[in-house]
Amino acid sequence: MLVFALVQLCTGDYPMTPGEVFGTLSGRGAAAQEFVIYNLRLPRLLTAALVGLALGASGAIFQSVTRNPLGSPEIMGFTMGASAGAVATVLVLGGQELAGMGGALVGGFVTAAVVYRLAYRGGGVQGFRLILVGVAATALLDSLVSYLLLRARLQDAEGAYTWLVGSLNGADWQQVQIIGLTVAVMIVPVLAIGNQMRLLEMGDDLAQGLGVRVAVTRRRLLVIGTVLCAGAVATAGPIAFVALAAPQIMRRLTGGSVSIVPAALMGALILIVGDLAAQQIWPDTQMPVGIPTLCIGGTYLAWLLYQQSRASRL
Repeated sequence: MLVFALVQLCTGDYPMTPGEVFGTLSGRGAAAQEFVIYNLRLPRLLTAALVGLALGASGAIFQSVTRNPLGSPEIMGFTMGASAGAVATVLVLGGQELAGMGGALVGGFVTAAVVYRLAYRGGGVQGFRLILVGVAATALLDSLVSYLLLRARLQDAEGAYTWLVGSLNGADWQQVQIIGLTVAVMIVPVLAIGNQMRLLEMGDDLAQGLGVRVAVTRRRLLVIGTVLCAGAVATAGPIAFVALAAPQIMRRLTGGSVSIVPAALMGALILIVGDLAAQQIWPDTQMPVGIPTLCIGGTYLAWLLYQQSRASRL
């Protein structure tokens, strides 16, 4: 990950050597180099890393809660809920960037609460019900977002659509602060509840027998995952498939259950590589990072479904 991060700091319209990058970071760079690093490339790199951390951790949490490899926030509707909140705030209420970020947080929490309530049956929530209700919520919210885009002015709709793909273009220190604060606040509860999350993957009865308060733990995990997901969406838009792919890639690399930290690091790596690809494939255009991650994640999802289909036939 550090290698790709260094490559991203070195490449662009103003190429720099690794020595020049380290010199600039240590305060010995020229004025032009300091401007490029501190105003353009470093905020974008840190935003990519922190958003990837949040999405990877969020994906690991939701897949653990649902005990399903498809249990990611974009499939369960939370990502689309945050997107709908941001789009409604900007296009309908006329809010600016910060208001849109607040709308994303509110939309994510409202969607999570509604999905959880609709999936609640018999004193608890089952993973498959969360996914089914989430898929339905995603379809409804996607229709709402499409309607809002059709009713908006062309210029506003174009900006909203670029954000909906997931973009790090124009990332600045304000966005770094927002997602950095989100990740920092969630570090302690994530580490505190990590062991209970692994026990929850073994099944509700076994987890309860080992002293885990299943319903309470599941609610806490959903809150943590929703905060991380909403913070990432508020910062960079609904970047596709990072939350889905990162935990599963780490699961296959480690051969067992995945804790939150490795999945978060894989999410950061995926997003840094995806953003680097977005800048290098068509350097003359401002390609949103959501396009490379969509290609990577879509291919991975097709492969995952194929593997599950093969396993079910055996």
